[in-house]
Amino acid sequence: MRPRPFGMTASLAAFGLLGSLVTACGSSESDATTLRLVVPEYGTSPATSSKAYWDKLTTAFTAAHPGNKVEVTLYPWADVDREVTRMVEADDAPDVALMGAYSDFAAQGNLYPADEVLSVRAEANFLRPLADAGSVGGSLYGLPFVASSRLLFYNEELFDKAGAKPPQTWSELKEAAEALKKEGVRYPYALPLGPEEAHAEALIWELSNGGGYTDDSGGYNIASEQNTQTFRWLKENLVEPGLVGPVAPASLNRQDAFDAFLRGDVGMLNGYPSLLHEAREKGMKVGTLPMPVSDSLGDQETPPAAGVADWMMAFRHDGNRELVTEFLNFVYEDKNLNEFAGRYHLLPSTVSATEASEYASDDHSADQFLAALRSAQLYPVDEPSWLEISNTIKRNIGKAVAPSADPKAVLEQIAQQAKEATQQ
Repeated sequence: MRPRPFGMTASLAAFGLLGSLVTACGSSESDATTLRLVVPEYGTSPATSSKAYWDKLTTAFTAAHPGNKVEVTLYPWADVDREVTRMVEADDAPDVALMGAYSDFAAQGNLYPADEVLSVRAEANFLRPLADAGSVGGSLYGLPFVASSRLLFYNEELFDKAGAKPPQTWSELKEAAEALKKEGVRYPYALPLGPEEAHAEALIWELSNGGGYTDDSGGYNIASEQNTQTFRWLKENLVEPGLVGPVAPASLNRQDAFDAFLRGDVGMLNGYPSLLHEAREKGMKVGTLPMPVSDSLGDQETPPAAGVADWMMAFRHDGNRELVTEFLNFVYEDKNLNEFAGRYHLLPSTVSATEASEYASDDHSADQFLAALRSAQLYPVDEPSWLEISNTIKRNIGKAVAPSADPKAVLEQIAQQAKEATQQ
């Protein structure tokens, strides 16, 4: 997801990787069967480019399936959704694509359901929250590839210096932020509600108060009483007392918050596995724990963590089903999925790959992320209007905690736009 969800994007034009790589084995050009694959770039430099992974995987695939060929096109995350949409509109869709949304293509009848392109075992192997999020009308169209859950990170050295304790509730989080501020911490709690990924930070807080973007029936419920209470609490208890740092939340992007955390300027923020890896590479002592819950929830329930996934999808073309089936079942073998997930410190999307993951077995925090993912709540990506609505949330949700704002009015305005989008 991503939402972007993982934030490990780069402009490929900057290091000359935008374009196609072709892998062929065992046949001439004239009799080869070609599978066209479009994928996003997860790397941030030539050394970490996803090209290396797809080169290795497609070479292994064509060696095991002589006579076939795979053509891979890499795009930056900022472009991949738009480029695939352009291809579909031009009646030139790839055979397989990996991106952040799938449901609009499913609604148009362009995708194979999983039961037509995956083995029974492979289809049943996806972690349940991911499979649910990838399903429309009871059929799985968005095949989860890699995923991430979110935990609260805290800088242990800053906490020790401030005499703060890891928070379990919102009031304890506020107390810790106050203690950190007294010690001169620049961002006691970093609240990134800027347009890069505000919809993720907002969902994390909403879930911790029993809210979220949708109600029990799956319909949008953005301006619910729980969500209104959440943003009012944030405004009155963190923003107005100056506990979120020198940048207004509506202007603070996630990557800027992460960079500040890695500099040692942040006491607490919500993060995902790759950030934890970067912090530990720098020698930082970082604690992780589930997002604190609102005091009104107390011990009543344990709300789900926020989860994000990226989606593989198979486009319908005459005569391509057999090759797509062979390729997808190969991609979702444990060793292949875990190699990609481990390369970018993400979480594999299947039960068996999760159990086989060396990343999880070597790191208690990784196990925390995996445990959170098993019961996580994801964005409503099965709703075709989600892409438009998530953009509206990203641009506007930060206004709910502005000094002169009425959180309820801001949420109601977003909710109205969501209603109009679903009626189109």
